[in-house]
Amino acid sequence: MGRATIEEVAAAAGVSRSTVSRVVNGSTAVSPEALAAVRRAIDELNYVPNRAARSLASRQTHAIALIVPEDTTRFFGDPFFGAIVAGISARITRTDYILNLLIASDDPGAKMTSFVRNGGVDGAIIVSHHTSDSFVDRIAEAVPVVFGGRPVQARPGDYVVDVDNVIGGRIATQRLIDRGCRRIATVSGSLTMPAAVDRLQGFREAAAAGGLQRVAEIDGGFTEEGGADAARRLLASGELPDGIFVASDLMARGVLHVLRGAGVRVPGDVAIVGFDDSQIALSVDPPLTTVRQPMYAQGETMASVLLDVLAGRDAERVTILPTELVVRASA
Repeated sequence: MGRATIEEVAAAAGVSRSTVSRVVNGSTAVSPEALAAVRRAIDELNYVPNRAARSLASRQTHAIALIVPEDTTRFFGDPFFGAIVAGISARITRTDYILNLLIASDDPGAKMTSFVRNGGVDGAIIVSHHTSDSFVDRIAEAVPVVFGGRPVQARPGDYVVDVDNVIGGRIATQRLIDRGCRRIATVSGSLTMPAAVDRLQGFREAAAAGGLQRVAEIDGGFTEEGGADAARRLLASGELPDGIFVASDLMARGVLHVLRGAGVRVPGDVAIVGFDDSQIALSVDPPLTTVRQPMYAQGETMASVLLDVLAGRDAERVTILPTELVVRASA
């Protein structure tokens, strides 16, 4: 049995095709009797509106792109992205929109950019962007965009959902100070990203205020192997710090693995504070003291802001969500 058509619904309800269309599209210009009849016919015939036809009529796709300028290894290997996607998906599930996931560390041939600019989606959410991601600017010129994190090139009127990464870096470093650490280091994320730059700034500010010696600042690229390599460099330097702020839990796992392999006790010899409060923080030994950012809520909020923009409702231009220190055994 083929899928029911809008004409069949109209015939079963005893109304015109345009009346069915108004009901399907949520119009209030329908009498209560006609509304009840159409809904009854839709249920009886199991009618599903044709999304392509609705898109042509409204010039809307009812699709939203989540654009992640990263390679697939980083995307699928970092629990940060899983939590963000879960939050976005949970919010969009309650609407008629669908989510298109577009992952690319660059855009050779401008394939992804062309898809968006040629009407493939109504709007986009962009997370984890870098200074080199020039294609992001071309997307933001074409459709409404919400940025997850402060944009590299911020423009008046941008919609941004973020946490205060400077304060997060300060909180983490202050925890090391409070534990009595005097010679500290940081393993930052990729400094092509505003979040990493801001966390490094918070580290520097807290260290300066506490009169601490900064032993090293090493870019770990927000990867586990980057964290491991940073730990090996610290060990090889002969100047092992007594405290390390690692700007993501994933990198912290790499740092912990290398230090434990070298016989360094955490927190006995070196205290470590991470950032994210992902599942990694609970799975490592010792469990990780870390700065919690509400990743799931970030995803939900980004989606909510974009939905408001697409619906023509007032939306917050900049939303800053709180961070907090979660104390466990590593520091």
